[in-house]
Amino acid sequence: MLEMVCVLAIVALLASVAWPYLPRQTSRPRLQAYALQAVTLLKSDRAASMRNGLRVDTRLDTSRRLISSGSGGAALKLPDDVGFQATLPRSCQQRPVMATISFFPDGLSCGGAITLSRADLSLEIRVNWLTGRIDIVSRALANG
Repeated sequence: MLEMVCVLAIVALLASVAWPYLPRQTSRPRLQAYALQAVTLLKSDRAASMRNGLRVDTRLDTSRRLISSGSGGAALKLPDDVGFQATLPRSCQQRPVMATISFFPDGLSCGGAITLSRADLSLEIRVNWLTGRIDIVSRALANG
């Protein structure tokens, strides 16, 4: 019994020393959670637009790795190991699109896509311009 306690103590000591040196990469489930958070933020902005009768712009800042709500203080900060791209139209309702996905009171949007990726998985969040519907499409990436 004493031997088992000593072995466990040594393993715990080694783990505590090694823990800070282990790579901290975004896991597959965590990437999926980021995508769901982004969808929730987008859907919240769409609902706020319809409820308040005003255009709401969700802001996408790929350099700061930030998705920010236009209807409240919600924001999603993405870690450095997650690829983050936005595909947006050049213009919407005769105005240039400035790194935003706009939602309108009638439920429509300007549309766009946000891609979050890591080594083996890419998730595309699509906002349909006609319906305002928001979907996630998953694509496995080839390793190497």
